[in-house]
Amino acid sequence: MLDIKFIRENKDLVKDGVRKKHMNFNVDRLVEVDAVRREIITSIEAKKAEQNKVSQQITTTADQAERTKLIEEMRVLKDSMKVEEEKLQEVMKEWQMLMVAVPNIPDMSVPEGATEDENVEVRTWGEIPKFDFEPKSHIDLMLAHDMVDFDRGTKVAGFRGYFLKNDAVRLHFALWQFLLDSFLKNNFEPMMVPSLVKRETLMGTGYIPQGEDDLYKTQDGDYLSGTGEVATMAYYSDEILDKAMFPKKILAFSPCFRREAGSHGKDTRGLIRVHEFYKWEQVILCEADHQQSVTFHEELTANSEKLIQALEIPYHVLVMCGGDLGLGQVKKYDIECWVPAENTYRETHSASYFHDFQTRRLNIRYRDAEGNIKFAHSLNNTAAATPRLLVSIIENHQQADGSIKIPAALRPYMGGQEYIGRK
Repeated sequence: MLDIKFIRENKDLVKDGVRKKHMNFNVDRLVEVDAVRREIITSIEAKKAEQNKVSQQITTTADQAERTKLIEEMRVLKDSMKVEEEKLQEVMKEWQMLMVAVPNIPDMSVPEGATEDENVEVRTWGEIPKFDFEPKSHIDLMLAHDMVDFDRGTKVAGFRGYFLKNDAVRLHFALWQFLLDSFLKNNFEPMMVPSLVKRETLMGTGYIPQGEDDLYKTQDGDYLSGTGEVATMAYYSDEILDKAMFPKKILAFSPCFRREAGSHGKDTRGLIRVHEFYKWEQVILCEADHQQSVTFHEELTANSEKLIQALEIPYHVLVMCGGDLGLGQVKKYDIECWVPAENTYRETHSASYFHDFQTRRLNIRYRDAEGNIKFAHSLNNTAAATPRLLVSIIENHQQADGSIKIPAALRPYMGGQEYIGRK
């Protein structure tokens, strides 16, 4: 959420942000509704002041006729104020709906573009593997080594259901433990966070109302979150934090759930796109300073790149164009890892910064050195989303004999084992 004062004073800048993000939002309408809102509030406040003045006069006058006259004036004033308060309620409904829908302004460095096809590659790492055999998909490799069961997964959980088994489970936990050890060295505080969250939490992080179709909803009106970022950000909602704790770095773990609405026909087989998965999420809260946000954004991205490099997986980094940014994002990088069986990169990490968009909605503040209360800045990036990341590990490290080489970084967590499927 942007500050309404900022919107009023920078209407053209906000309009240009809407244009760059290719979103349908009427900035002029928000400013018009806000003007009506302020006018009514000013009138009500004036009437309240008059009401207090008349009430004081009623208590101090001894003349009964004058008291009767003042009481009648008070009745008329109250009736008038009631009408305006009812009108304010209606205006506030539209104002609030507009305020939560106004998009954040993208950074100047964000490229122009309407769709993901116009995202820009900023760097690559690693050599694309050149196999002297036809590479198999993770599906065929995992089935061959009894690492997954999709048929029984579908029987038990429905479409996109799966069971991970045997060495897939061990590889999964090895990856998690390696990741945890790596991030603890970078002063991240580990946290296991809820997947079941309130609607207000998702509103605060900007995931609804726009992304509501992709969320599972309970019979009680709560939701299953698609990322640990949601609960982690709400941890400090409605609090004033000590500036000394910044930057606050959290490594959050949670099961995640997505309906994958609108993805029918896409990735219907395998582990790329599933309804239930797990995420380790990096979250940072810092001071309200643009340069700090930029610096930590690069740091979060570098953290994930170091992890992928340790796993010996080729990848590239993309900067999202304006039309591929979400409502609250100022700038976003995607990291895509190489998937040999598809002969393409697939997205595994998304790093974003928001300035005070989320913290303003969640009311997360701090007191600066001068004693002023400010909204913190927030950032997040995937540390690892699994089992999706297993796809690139397994496919990039497959061998001619059908076995899978375990990356050296993960071997200590698998008892020194070097291969899956090789005696």
